Amino acid sequence: MPLSYDSDVAIWVFLSIQNALLRFWLFPLYTYSCDTLNAAFVFHQYIKKFYNETLIEDFGWTPDENFITVLYSLTVSIFAVGGMIGALLVSRLVTRYGRKGTLVRATVLVFIGGALMGFSRACRMPAMVIIGRFITGVHSGICLSVVPMYLGEVAPKSRRGFLSLIPSIHICLGVFLAQVLGLSELLGKEEYWPLLLSLVVFPTAIQLMLLPWFPESPRYLLIEKGNIHATIAALKWYRKNENIQVEVEEMQEEQRSLSSIESVSVWGLLIDRSVRWQVITITVVNIGMQLSGIDAIWFYTNEIFRDAGIPESYIQYTTVGTGAIEVISGMLGCFTIERLGRRPLMIGGFFFMGLCCFGITITALFQVQLPVLRYVSVACVVGIIAGFCIGPAGVPFLITAELFKQSHRPAAYSVAGCLNWLSNFTIGFVFPFLEISMGPYCYLIFCGICLGVALYTFFVIPETRNKTFMEISQMFATNNNIDKEELTSNGHLNLTTMNGYGTLGRH
Repeated sequence: MPLSYDSDVAIWVFLSIQNALLRFWLFPLYTYSCDTLNAAFVFHQYIKKFYNETLIEDFGWTPDENFITVLYSLTVSIFAVGGMIGALLVSRLVTRYGRKGTLVRATVLVFIGGALMGFSRACRMPAMVIIGRFITGVHSGICLSVVPMYLGEVAPKSRRGFLSLIPSIHICLGVFLAQVLGLSELLGKEEYWPLLLSLVVFPTAIQLMLLPWFPESPRYLLIEKGNIHATIAALKWYRKNENIQVEVEEMQEEQRSLSSIESVSVWGLLIDRSVRWQVITITVVNIGMQLSGIDAIWFYTNEIFRDAGIPESYIQYTTVGTGAIEVISGMLGCFTIERLGRRPLMIGGFFFMGLCCFGITITALFQVQLPVLRYVSVACVVGIIAGFCIGPAGVPFLITAELFKQSHRPAAYSVAGCLNWLSNFTIGFVFPFLEISMGPYCYLIFCGICLGVALYTFFVIPETRNKTFMEISQMFATNNNIDKEELTSNGHLNLTTMNGYGTLGRH
Protein backbone atom coordinates (compact mmCIF):
# COMPACT_ATOMS: atom_id res chain seq x y z
CA MET A 1 0.00 0.00 0.00
CA PRO A 2 1.55 3.31 -1.04
CA LEU A 3 2.12 5.88 1.63
CA SER A 4 -0.09 8.95 1.53
CA TYR A 5 1.01 12.21 3.08
CA ASP A 6 -0.84 12.45 6.35
CA SER A 7 0.02 13.27 9.93
CA ASP A 8 0.88 9.73 10.94
CA VAL A 9 3.73 9.91 8.41
CA ALA A 10 4.81 13.36 9.62
CA ILE A 11 5.04 12.44 13.30
CA TRP A 12 8.06 10.15 12.87
CA VAL A 13 10.18 13.18 11.97
CA PHE A 14 9.89 14.53 15.48
CA LEU A 15 9.77 11.25 17.38
CA SER A 16 12.78 9.98 15.50
CA ILE A 17 14.78 13.00 16.64
CA GLN A 18 14.46 11.42 20.08
CA ASN A 19 16.06 8.14 19.01
CA ALA A 20 18.71 9.86 16.90
CA LEU A 21 19.89 12.04 19.76
CA LEU A 22 19.97 9.00 22.07
CA ARG A 23 22.48 7.14 19.93
CA PHE A 24 24.35 10.37 19.08
CA TRP A 25 24.93 10.89 22.78
CA LEU A 26 25.74 7.31 23.59
CA PHE A 27 28.21 6.70 20.80
CA PRO A 28 31.31 8.78 21.67
CA LEU A 29 31.76 7.20 25.10
CA TYR A 30 30.03 3.82 25.22
CA THR A 31 31.42 2.36 22.02
CA TYR A 32 34.97 2.87 23.19
CA SER A 33 35.00 1.11 26.51
CA CYS A 34 37.84 -1.18 25.43
CA ASP A 35 41.39 -0.54 24.30
CA THR A 36 40.65 -1.20 20.62
CA LEU A 37 39.10 2.20 20.19
CA ASN A 38 37.90 3.90 17.08
CA ALA A 39 40.42 6.29 15.60
CA ALA A 40 37.60 8.66 14.65
CA PHE A 41 37.16 9.40 18.33
CA VAL A 42 39.83 9.84 20.96
CA PHE A 43 37.39 10.91 23.63
CA HIS A 44 38.66 8.25 25.99
CA GLN A 45 42.10 9.89 25.90
CA TYR A 46 40.70 13.39 26.29
CA ILE A 47 38.41 12.50 29.17
CA LYS A 48 41.05 10.45 30.98
CA LYS A 49 43.44 13.36 30.60
CA PHE A 50 40.77 15.73 31.95
CA TYR A 51 40.18 13.48 34.96
CA ASN A 52 43.91 13.17 35.65
CA GLU A 53 44.68 16.90 35.33
CA THR A 54 41.72 17.91 37.48
CA LEU A 55 42.64 15.55 40.31
CA ILE A 56 46.25 16.76 40.25
CA GLU A 57 45.68 20.51 39.88
CA ASP A 58 42.48 21.02 41.85
CA PHE A 59 42.71 18.32 44.48
CA GLY A 60 46.47 17.94 44.83
CA TRP A 61 46.34 14.19 44.36
CA THR A 62 48.16 12.20 41.71
CA PRO A 63 46.06 9.16 40.78
CA ASP A 64 47.58 6.06 39.27
CA GLU A 65 46.59 4.76 35.86
CA ASN A 66 44.34 2.04 37.30
CA PHE A 67 42.24 4.59 39.19
CA ILE A 68 41.76 6.72 36.05
CA THR A 69 40.77 3.60 34.12
CA VAL A 70 38.22 2.67 36.79
CA LEU A 71 36.86 6.22 36.80
CA TYR A 72 36.50 6.16 33.03
CA SER A 73 34.89 2.71 33.15
CA LEU A 74 32.37 4.10 35.63
CA THR A 75 31.67 6.94 33.21
CA VAL A 76 30.97 4.40 30.47
CA SER A 77 28.93 1.87 32.45
CA ILE A 78 26.81 4.38 34.37
CA PHE A 79 24.93 5.06 31.13
CA ALA A 80 23.59 1.50 30.98
CA VAL A 81 22.71 1.60 34.69
CA GLY A 82 20.66 4.73 34.05
CA GLY A 83 19.08 3.02 31.04
CA MET A 84 17.90 0.09 33.17
CA ILE A 85 16.39 2.46 35.73
CA GLY A 86 14.66 4.43 32.98
CA ALA A 87 13.24 1.27 31.44
CA LEU A 88 11.78 0.19 34.78
CA LEU A 89 10.02 3.56 35.06
CA VAL A 90 8.31 3.25 31.67
CA SER A 91 5.24 1.33 32.81
CA ARG A 92 4.31 3.85 35.49
CA LEU A 93 5.12 6.90 33.41
CA VAL A 94 3.16 5.99 30.28
CA THR A 95 0.16 4.90 32.36
CA ARG A 96 0.09 8.15 34.27
CA TYR A 97 1.19 10.70 31.66
CA GLY A 98 0.51 8.92 28.37
CA ARG A 99 2.95 8.20 25.58
CA LYS A 100 3.38 11.73 24.28
CA GLY A 101 3.22 13.21 27.78
CA THR A 102 6.08 11.00 28.92
CA LEU A 103 8.26 11.98 25.96
CA VAL A 104 7.64 15.67 26.51
CA ARG A 105 8.41 15.49 30.23
CA ALA A 106 11.52 13.38 29.67
CA THR A 107 13.18 16.12 27.62
CA VAL A 108 14.10 17.96 30.82
CA LEU A 109 16.60 15.17 31.51
CA VAL A 110 18.43 15.99 28.28
CA PHE A 111 18.85 19.64 29.18
CA ILE A 112 20.10 18.77 32.67
CA GLY A 113 22.50 16.10 31.43
CA GLY A 114 23.67 18.23 28.51
CA ALA A 115 24.40 21.19 30.77
CA LEU A 116 26.34 19.03 33.21
CA MET A 117 28.48 17.45 30.53
CA GLY A 118 28.89 20.63 28.49
CA PHE A 119 30.16 22.72 31.43
CA SER A 120 32.13 19.96 33.17
CA ARG A 121 35.47 21.02 31.69
CA ALA A 122 34.92 24.70 32.45
CA CYS A 123 33.88 23.87 36.03
CA ARG A 124 36.76 21.42 36.45
CA MET A 125 34.43 18.75 37.87
CA PRO A 126 34.73 15.16 36.57
CA ALA A 127 31.65 14.22 38.59
CA MET A 128 29.54 16.37 36.25
CA VAL A 129 30.43 14.08 33.34
CA ILE A 130 29.50 10.95 35.29
CA ILE A 131 26.24 12.40 36.64
CA GLY A 132 25.37 13.74 33.19
CA ARG A 133 25.93 10.29 31.73
CA PHE A 134 23.67 8.73 34.34
CA ILE A 135 20.88 11.24 33.70
CA THR A 136 21.06 10.74 29.95
CA GLY A 137 21.02 7.01 30.54
CA VAL A 138 17.73 7.33 32.43
CA HIS A 139 16.37 9.44 29.58
CA SER A 140 17.51 6.87 27.02
CA GLY A 141 15.97 4.00 28.95
CA ILE A 142 12.63 5.79 29.00
CA CYS A 143 12.56 6.96 25.42
CA LEU A 144 13.94 3.86 23.72
CA SER A 145 10.80 2.11 24.97
CA VAL A 146 8.23 4.89 24.75
CA VAL A 147 9.04 6.03 21.19
CA PRO A 148 8.33 2.63 19.54
CA MET A 149 5.31 2.16 21.80
CA TYR A 150 3.90 5.52 20.73
CA LEU A 151 4.59 4.92 17.04
CA GLY A 152 3.19 1.39 17.19
CA GLU A 153 -0.09 2.66 18.66
CA VAL A 154 -0.38 5.70 16.38
CA ALA A 155 0.37 3.94 13.08
CA PRO A 156 -2.34 2.13 11.10
CA LYS A 157 -1.72 -1.61 10.88
CA SER A 158 -0.83 -1.42 7.18
CA ARG A 159 2.03 1.00 7.92
CA ARG A 160 2.94 0.04 11.48
CA GLY A 161 6.15 -1.76 10.50
CA PHE A 162 7.37 1.04 8.27
CA LEU A 163 6.72 3.82 10.77
CA SER A 164 8.07 1.82 13.71
CA LEU A 165 11.37 1.17 11.95
CA ILE A 166 11.89 4.81 10.92
CA PRO A 167 13.51 5.58 14.34
CA SER A 168 16.11 2.86 13.74
CA ILE A 169 17.19 4.74 10.62
CA HIS A 170 17.58 7.89 12.67
CA ILE A 171 19.59 6.01 15.29
CA CYS A 172 21.94 5.00 12.47
CA LEU A 173 21.99 8.60 11.27
CA GLY A 174 22.88 9.66 14.82
CA VAL A 175 25.82 7.26 14.80
CA PHE A 176 26.91 8.49 11.38
CA LEU A 177 26.61 12.14 12.43
CA ALA A 178 28.65 11.49 15.56
CA GLN A 179 31.32 9.76 13.49
CA VAL A 180 31.50 12.63 11.02
CA LEU A 181 31.58 15.35 13.67
CA GLY A 182 34.19 13.37 15.58
CA LEU A 183 36.68 13.49 12.70
CA SER A 184 39.90 15.26 13.58
CA GLU A 185 39.13 17.96 11.01
CA LEU A 186 35.86 18.87 12.76
CA LEU A 187 35.08 18.44 16.47
CA GLY A 188 37.49 15.59 17.15
CA LYS A 189 39.87 17.87 19.01
CA GLU A 190 40.54 17.99 22.72
CA GLU A 191 38.99 21.41 23.30
CA TYR A 192 35.73 20.42 21.58
CA TRP A 193 34.67 17.24 23.38
CA PRO A 194 32.33 19.02 25.84
CA LEU A 195 30.69 20.82 22.92
CA LEU A 196 30.15 17.61 20.97
CA LEU A 197 28.57 15.90 23.98
CA SER A 198 26.23 18.85 24.62
CA LEU A 199 25.10 19.43 21.01
CA VAL A 200 22.26 17.01 21.67
CA VAL A 201 20.26 19.75 23.41
CA PHE A 202 19.51 21.38 20.05
CA PRO A 203 17.43 18.57 18.48
CA THR A 204 15.79 18.13 21.87
CA ALA A 205 14.78 21.79 21.86
CA ILE A 206 13.22 21.32 18.42
CA GLN A 207 11.31 18.31 19.64
CA LEU A 208 10.10 20.17 22.72
CA MET A 209 8.72 22.94 20.51
CA LEU A 210 6.93 20.61 18.09
CA LEU A 211 5.89 17.41 19.87
CA PRO A 212 3.32 19.03 22.24
CA TRP A 213 1.24 19.95 19.16
CA PHE A 214 0.74 16.30 18.27
CA PRO A 215 -2.20 14.37 19.78
CA GLU A 216 -1.82 11.63 22.34
CA SER A 217 -2.04 7.98 21.29
CA PRO A 218 -5.69 7.25 20.33
CA ARG A 219 -5.47 3.76 21.85
CA TYR A 220 -4.35 5.22 25.16
CA LEU A 221 -7.14 7.80 25.09
CA LEU A 222 -9.89 5.27 24.39
CA ILE A 223 -8.83 2.06 26.09
CA GLU A 224 -7.11 3.45 29.17
CA LYS A 225 -8.74 6.85 29.64
CA GLY A 226 -12.15 6.20 28.09
CA ASN A 227 -12.07 9.63 26.46
CA ILE A 228 -14.19 9.07 23.36
CA HIS A 229 -14.14 12.60 22.00
CA ALA A 230 -10.36 12.96 22.36
CA THR A 231 -9.91 9.59 20.61
CA ILE A 232 -11.99 10.66 17.62
CA ALA A 233 -10.20 14.01 17.45
CA ALA A 234 -6.78 12.33 17.56
CA LEU A 235 -7.68 9.81 14.86
CA LYS A 236 -9.07 12.54 12.61
CA TRP A 237 -5.82 14.47 13.08
CA TYR A 238 -3.62 11.46 12.30
CA ARG A 239 -5.68 10.05 9.45
CA LYS A 240 -6.91 13.32 7.90
CA ASN A 241 -9.51 12.31 5.30
CA GLU A 242 -9.43 8.57 5.94
CA ASN A 243 -12.44 6.74 7.39
CA ILE A 244 -11.60 5.75 10.95
CA GLN A 245 -14.61 3.53 11.63
CA VAL A 246 -12.85 0.18 11.22
CA GLU A 247 -9.93 1.30 13.35
CA VAL A 248 -12.14 2.43 16.22
CA GLU A 249 -14.11 -0.83 16.05
CA GLU A 250 -10.82 -2.73 16.41
CA MET A 251 -9.98 -0.64 19.49
CA GLN A 252 -13.41 -1.40 20.92
CA GLU A 253 -12.87 -5.10 20.35
CA GLU A 254 -9.61 -4.91 22.27
CA GLN A 255 -11.28 -2.90 25.02
CA ARG A 256 -14.00 -5.54 25.39
CA SER A 257 -11.38 -8.28 25.64
CA LEU A 258 -9.72 -6.70 28.66
CA SER A 259 -10.89 -7.79 32.08
CA SER A 260 -9.72 -4.44 33.37
CA ILE A 261 -8.60 -1.22 31.69
CA GLU A 262 -5.91 -0.87 34.39
CA SER A 263 -2.39 -1.57 33.15
CA VAL A 264 -0.88 -4.70 34.67
CA SER A 265 2.31 -4.49 36.70
CA VAL A 266 5.59 -6.07 35.67
CA TRP A 267 5.00 -8.89 38.15
CA GLY A 268 1.44 -9.30 36.89
CA LEU A 269 2.80 -9.62 33.35
CA LEU A 270 5.34 -12.27 34.35
CA ILE A 271 2.76 -14.50 36.06
CA ASP A 272 -0.02 -14.08 33.49
CA ARG A 273 -0.30 -17.40 31.64
CA SER A 274 -2.29 -15.80 28.82
CA VAL A 275 0.85 -13.96 27.63
CA ARG A 276 3.48 -16.53 28.62
CA TRP A 277 4.88 -17.08 25.13
CA GLN A 278 4.78 -13.39 24.32
CA VAL A 279 6.95 -12.70 27.37
CA ILE A 280 9.34 -15.49 26.40
CA THR A 281 9.52 -14.06 22.88
CA ILE A 282 10.41 -10.50 23.91
CA THR A 283 12.97 -11.93 26.33
CA VAL A 284 14.66 -13.94 23.58
CA VAL A 285 14.70 -11.20 20.93
CA ASN A 286 15.76 -8.36 23.22
CA ILE A 287 18.56 -10.31 24.88
CA GLY A 288 19.55 -11.71 21.49
CA MET A 289 19.71 -8.22 20.00
CA GLN A 290 22.38 -7.12 22.49
CA LEU A 291 24.24 -10.45 22.74
CA SER A 292 24.43 -10.80 18.97
CA GLY A 293 27.93 -9.32 19.00
CA ILE A 294 27.07 -5.98 17.42
CA ASP A 295 28.57 -3.97 20.29
CA ALA A 296 31.52 -6.32 20.58
CA ILE A 297 32.31 -5.91 16.90
CA TRP A 298 32.96 -2.21 17.45
CA PHE A 299 35.64 -3.14 19.99
CA TYR A 300 37.42 -5.24 17.36
CA THR A 301 36.82 -3.10 14.25
CA ASN A 302 40.03 -1.06 14.39
CA GLU A 303 42.22 -4.12 14.80
CA ILE A 304 40.54 -5.79 11.82
CA PHE A 305 40.96 -2.69 9.67
CA ARG A 306 44.56 -2.35 10.79
CA ASP A 307 45.33 -5.99 9.98
CA ALA A 308 43.80 -5.52 6.55
CA GLY A 309 46.51 -2.96 5.81
CA ILE A 310 44.46 0.21 6.16
CA PRO A 311 46.80 3.03 7.29
CA GLU A 312 46.19 4.29 10.82
CA SER A 313 45.37 7.79 9.61
CA TYR A 314 42.61 6.46 7.34
CA ILE A 315 40.88 4.17 9.81
CA GLN A 316 38.68 6.99 11.07
CA TYR A 317 37.32 7.50 7.55
CA THR A 318 36.79 3.77 7.13
CA THR A 319 34.73 3.80 10.30
CA VAL A 320 32.61 6.64 8.91
CA GLY A 321 32.02 4.33 5.95
CA THR A 322 30.65 1.66 8.26
CA GLY A 323 28.29 4.29 9.67
CA ALA A 324 27.02 4.95 6.14
CA ILE A 325 26.45 1.21 5.72
CA GLU A 326 24.35 1.27 8.88
CA VAL A 327 22.14 3.98 7.42
CA ILE A 328 21.72 2.20 4.08
CA SER A 329 20.94 -1.14 5.75
CA GLY A 330 18.44 0.48 8.10
CA MET A 331 16.66 2.08 5.15
CA LEU A 332 16.59 -1.27 3.34
CA GLY A 333 14.89 -2.92 6.30
CA CYS A 334 12.47 -0.05 6.79
CA PHE A 335 11.28 0.04 3.19
CA THR A 336 10.92 -3.74 2.85
CA ILE A 337 9.29 -4.70 6.15
CA GLU A 338 5.72 -4.15 4.94
CA ARG A 339 6.43 -6.21 1.84
CA LEU A 340 8.49 -9.02 3.36
CA GLY A 341 7.17 -9.06 6.92
CA ARG A 342 8.87 -9.15 10.32
CA ARG A 343 10.01 -12.78 10.30
CA PRO A 344 12.22 -12.65 7.18
CA LEU A 345 14.08 -9.58 8.45
CA MET A 346 14.64 -11.16 11.87
CA ILE A 347 15.58 -14.62 10.60
CA GLY A 348 17.73 -13.32 7.76
CA GLY A 349 19.42 -10.66 9.88
CA PHE A 350 20.36 -12.94 12.77
CA PHE A 351 21.36 -15.82 10.48
CA PHE A 352 23.63 -13.58 8.40
CA MET A 353 25.18 -12.11 11.56
CA GLY A 354 25.85 -15.62 12.85
CA LEU A 355 27.64 -16.58 9.64
CA CYS A 356 29.75 -13.41 9.76
CA CYS A 357 30.70 -14.00 13.42
CA PHE A 358 31.84 -17.49 12.42
CA GLY A 359 33.74 -15.92 9.52
CA ILE A 360 35.60 -13.53 11.84
CA THR A 361 36.78 -16.47 13.96
CA ILE A 362 38.01 -18.38 10.90
CA THR A 363 39.77 -15.40 9.34
CA ALA A 364 41.45 -14.45 12.62
CA LEU A 365 42.82 -17.99 13.01
CA PHE A 366 44.18 -18.41 9.47
CA GLN A 367 44.90 -14.92 8.14
CA VAL A 368 48.63 -15.31 8.86
CA GLN A 369 48.80 -18.30 6.50
CA LEU A 370 46.32 -16.76 4.03
CA PRO A 371 46.71 -12.96 3.96
CA VAL A 372 43.68 -12.62 1.68
CA LEU A 373 41.50 -13.57 4.65
CA ARG A 374 42.21 -10.16 6.14
CA TYR A 375 39.91 -8.64 3.55
CA VAL A 376 37.33 -11.34 4.24
CA SER A 377 37.37 -10.28 7.89
CA VAL A 378 36.60 -6.70 6.83
CA ALA A 379 33.68 -8.03 4.78
CA CYS A 380 32.47 -9.96 7.84
CA VAL A 381 32.51 -6.79 9.95
CA VAL A 382 30.45 -5.01 7.30
CA GLY A 383 28.15 -8.02 7.11
CA ILE A 384 27.48 -8.03 10.86
CA ILE A 385 26.66 -4.31 10.82
CA ALA A 386 24.41 -4.64 7.76
CA GLY A 387 22.65 -7.75 9.04
CA PHE A 388 21.96 -6.09 12.38
CA CYS A 389 20.56 -2.86 10.93
CA ILE A 390 18.29 -4.60 8.42
CA GLY A 391 16.20 -6.33 11.07
CA PRO A 392 17.49 -7.13 14.57
CA ALA A 393 18.16 -3.44 15.32
CA GLY A 394 14.52 -2.34 15.10
CA VAL A 395 12.12 -5.26 14.79
CA PRO A 396 12.37 -6.36 18.47
CA PHE A 397 11.04 -2.96 19.58
CA LEU A 398 8.23 -3.25 17.03
CA ILE A 399 7.08 -6.72 17.98
CA THR A 400 7.15 -5.82 21.67
CA ALA A 401 4.30 -3.44 20.83
CA GLU A 402 2.53 -5.89 18.54
CA LEU A 403 2.51 -8.96 20.79
CA PHE A 404 0.63 -7.33 23.68
CA LYS A 405 -2.71 -5.71 24.21
CA GLN A 406 -3.09 -2.27 25.75
CA SER A 407 -3.21 -3.40 29.38
CA HIS A 408 0.03 -5.42 29.11
CA ARG A 409 2.04 -3.24 26.72
CA PRO A 410 3.60 -0.78 29.23
CA ALA A 411 4.84 -3.60 31.49
CA ALA A 412 6.11 -5.50 28.44
CA TYR A 413 8.22 -2.52 27.39
CA SER A 414 9.59 -2.21 30.93
CA VAL A 415 10.65 -5.86 30.89
CA ALA A 416 12.05 -5.69 27.35
CA GLY A 417 13.88 -2.43 28.00
CA CYS A 418 15.40 -3.64 31.26
CA LEU A 419 16.61 -6.87 29.63
CA ASN A 420 17.98 -4.90 26.71
CA TRP A 421 20.00 -2.55 28.92
CA LEU A 422 21.11 -5.35 31.25
CA SER A 423 22.41 -7.31 28.26
CA ASN A 424 24.05 -4.16 26.93
CA PHE A 425 25.86 -3.65 30.23
CA THR A 426 26.81 -7.33 30.44
CA ILE A 427 28.40 -7.49 27.00
CA GLY A 428 30.34 -4.27 27.61
CA PHE A 429 31.63 -5.60 30.93
CA VAL A 430 32.29 -9.23 29.97
CA PHE A 431 33.58 -8.97 26.41
CA PRO A 432 37.10 -7.71 27.26
CA PHE A 433 37.60 -10.74 29.50
CA LEU A 434 36.17 -13.08 26.83
CA GLU A 435 38.56 -11.69 24.25
CA ILE A 436 41.53 -12.13 26.59
CA SER A 437 40.62 -15.69 27.59
CA MET A 438 39.20 -17.03 24.31
CA GLY A 439 40.70 -14.84 21.62
CA PRO A 440 38.85 -15.04 18.28
CA TYR A 441 36.90 -18.06 19.53
CA CYS A 442 34.72 -15.67 21.57
CA TYR A 443 32.85 -14.81 18.38
CA LEU A 444 31.60 -18.39 18.19
CA ILE A 445 29.48 -17.55 21.25
CA PHE A 446 27.84 -14.71 19.33
CA CYS A 447 27.44 -17.01 16.34
CA GLY A 448 25.53 -19.51 18.49
CA ILE A 449 23.31 -16.81 19.98
CA CYS A 450 22.45 -15.35 16.56
CA LEU A 451 21.61 -18.74 15.07
CA GLY A 452 19.58 -19.63 18.16
CA VAL A 453 17.45 -16.48 17.90
CA ALA A 454 16.97 -17.10 14.18
CA LEU A 455 15.72 -20.63 14.89
CA TYR A 456 13.43 -19.41 17.68
CA THR A 457 11.94 -16.83 15.33
CA PHE A 458 11.45 -19.44 12.62
CA PHE A 459 9.66 -21.97 14.84
CA VAL A 460 7.83 -19.79 17.40
CA ILE A 461 7.16 -16.21 16.31
CA PRO A 462 4.22 -15.79 13.91
CA GLU A 463 4.10 -13.20 11.17
CA THR A 464 2.38 -10.05 12.50
CA ARG A 465 2.38 -7.98 9.32
CA ASN A 466 -0.95 -6.26 8.67
CA LYS A 467 -2.54 -7.90 11.75
CA THR A 468 -4.49 -6.13 14.49
CA PHE A 469 -3.36 -6.45 18.09
CA MET A 470 -6.36 -8.68 18.82
CA GLU A 471 -5.55 -10.97 15.90
CA ILE A 472 -1.97 -11.31 17.11
CA SER A 473 -3.15 -12.19 20.63
CA GLN A 474 -5.39 -14.89 19.18
CA MET A 475 -2.44 -16.31 17.21
CA PHE A 476 -0.65 -16.95 20.52
CA ALA A 477 -3.74 -18.37 22.26
CA THR A 478 -2.97 -21.98 21.32
CA ASN A 479 0.63 -21.84 22.56
CA ASN A 480 -0.57 -20.31 25.83
CA ASN A 481 -3.30 -22.98 26.23
CA ILE A 482 -5.97 -20.29 26.17
CA ASP A 483 -9.29 -20.67 24.39
CA LYS A 484 -9.82 -17.87 21.91
CA GLU A 485 -13.22 -17.25 23.48
CA GLU A 486 -11.44 -16.26 26.69
CA LEU A 487 -9.83 -13.36 24.86
CA THR A 488 -13.17 -11.60 24.40
CA SER A 489 -15.86 -10.50 26.81
CA ASN A 490 -19.54 -9.72 26.55
CA GLY A 491 -19.18 -5.96 26.66
CA HIS A 492 -20.78 -4.15 23.74
CA LEU A 493 -19.73 -0.78 22.42
CA ASN A 494 -20.88 0.19 18.96
CA LEU A 495 -19.63 2.71 16.46
CA THR A 496 -21.95 4.76 14.31
CA THR A 497 -20.79 6.59 11.24
CA MET A 498 -20.94 10.35 11.03
CA ASN A 499 -19.66 12.48 8.16
CA GLY A 500 -17.38 9.69 6.90
CA TYR A 501 -15.31 9.50 10.09
CA GLY A 502 -17.10 7.94 12.99
CA THR A 503 -18.36 8.73 16.44
CA LEU A 504 -18.97 6.49 19.38
CA GLY A 505 -22.18 5.59 21.05
CA ARG A 506 -23.09 3.03 23.71
CA HIS A 507 -25.95 0.66 23.00
